[in-house]
Amino acid sequence: MLWLILGLILFLGVHSVSIIDADWRNRTAGRLGEVPWKAIYGLISLLGLYLIVMGYGQARIAVDPIVLYQPPVWMRHITLLLMVPVFVLLLAAYLPGRIQRTTKHPMLLATKIWALAHLLANGTLADLLLFGGFLAWAVVDRISLKHRAPVPVPAAPDGRFNDWIALAAGLALYVLFLLWAHKALFGVAPIG
Repeated sequence: MLWLILGLILFLGVHSVSIIDADWRNRTAGRLGEVPWKAIYGLISLLGLYLIVMGYGQARIAVDPIVLYQPPVWMRHITLLLMVPVFVLLLAAYLPGRIQRTTKHPMLLATKIWALAHLLANGTLADLLLFGGFLAWAVVDRISLKHRAPVPVPAAPDGRFNDWIALAAGLALYVLFLLWAHKALFGVAPIG
């Protein structure tokens, strides 16, 4: 569990720099240069992600996982339903269109839905740390965005088909994850 906690601290910590002090982030990136800043940020993020995956994997196969609550089986169906828009929203973050304008921050919305959906279907301490941590971070980040200047995100050019691309590709990714990738990557089949 220690690796999971350390990974969450690193990953969510580096992603919280702008929440805590956007001016410090901008000064440091200006002093180091944008590319070195992003390289350091990326390396810390990757290390954090690696530790999260390793720590969560170890917690899942623990002999005696700490069970906080036992969700009813039907909650898995709710989770599957809630996950439908997640990949669409992830793609919409980089494909400017009506989805992006309506949701304002589709990546954060996708993160909140993903985390909440997984909390509904999983009840161990490791689940609460992982999905609850991401949910809390996304809520705090969304609130903080109301009080700081927006940072431009590299994205595709605005196009009239961007929403359709996000919808079609997002649903295709969802089906891919549902039928194969979730089991291949995380060892758990969402259905079957």
